[in-house]
Amino acid sequence: MKFSTSKTELQQALQKLSKATPTRSTLPILGCVLIESTEEKTTLRATDLEITIKVEIPVSLENVGSTALPHKTLLDITNELSETRVTLSVDDKNKATISTDSGQYDLMAKPADEFPAVPDVSGAQSVEIPGKMLKDIISATSFAVSRDELKPAITGVLFRFVEGGITAVSTDGHRLVKYTRKDFNSNNFKGDMIVPRKFLSFMSTQSTTGNVSLLIGENHLTAITGSDTVLTRIIDERFPDYESVIPKENDKTLKTEKEILLGAIRRVSIFSNKSTHQVALNLDSAACKITTEDPEKSSKAQEDVSAEFNGESLTIGYNAEYLKDVVSHVSGKNVIAEFSTPISAALFSSGSTEENIESIMLLMPIRLND
Repeated sequence: MKFSTSKTELQQALQKLSKATPTRSTLPILGCVLIESTEEKTTLRATDLEITIKVEIPVSLENVGSTALPHKTLLDITNELSETRVTLSVDDKNKATISTDSGQYDLMAKPADEFPAVPDVSGAQSVEIPGKMLKDIISATSFAVSRDELKPAITGVLFRFVEGGITAVSTDGHRLVKYTRKDFNSNNFKGDMIVPRKFLSFMSTQSTTGNVSLLIGENHLTAITGSDTVLTRIIDERFPDYESVIPKENDKTLKTEKEILLGAIRRVSIFSNKSTHQVALNLDSAACKITTEDPEKSSKAQEDVSAEFNGESLTIGYNAEYLKDVVSHVSGKNVIAEFSTPISAALFSSGSTEENIESIMLLMPIRLND
């Protein structure tokens, strides 16, 4: 195998592949990138067995072939090169050479057939989704995905495809986000899939103009954008019944500006206990306060928030980190929060009715120390 390409093309491809290259693995081959050159195209592929990324690069081809090269070594040397043409060649004894105008670097390759094959995705259903819509869905939901590997069902985002729309739901047991788009055509596909956080994290960093093609199989999801292909396993678990936990009768309403509320939470939480991050919302028709107290450090803080509150007075406690996350992900200028009791879930939304978009966030309170 022998081809030449630009340093920048190779570097950008390897940087994308680093998202699928494990830093430690019991399988040394997973630390490699598979390079395949045919007369039609040259592709680079990496996998950690959960997510697979394949990138196509433009090359001047001399000899077809395939090989597996250490990803870190390849990326490190490419990062250090100045802008130049890079020639990569591998002989039949798996000796690889990287050549530029000013230098030559030799390393050992591994046989391409040691690299894991791409999972079979034949029979997958094809769905087109605008790249911006997919990014909006990921941005709205991925912050509330659980990191608890003992509860695999909630370590991803549920995508529910229905006729005339798509709903995405994430939860970590403390927060829940339900985000619905009615301006989406699922191409008659109906069904649920739980998509892992790592795949969503990668897609959120990609510059996607136009549509992303989703190939939805029984066990795998493939996304094709431009000349890049990303494949992930689908989480084979039952997602919790989220509709049953969304309260329907929260009768106390707080309305305020998002930045005012967020700023107050950030300032007050500096003085909260560093293990509980506990803050309290003290709400009545006359005043709305955010307070905290940490007896261990003899510190406390309170701040008045300019807001409208309707309903019986209420004092309710939250983990400030979760509260900041939820409020910061409300779209628009205003926040509307609906409460019931100090021990029941509150609902947060923007109050602005965006056409074709519905977004609601749920946050569980914590018990306040007396």
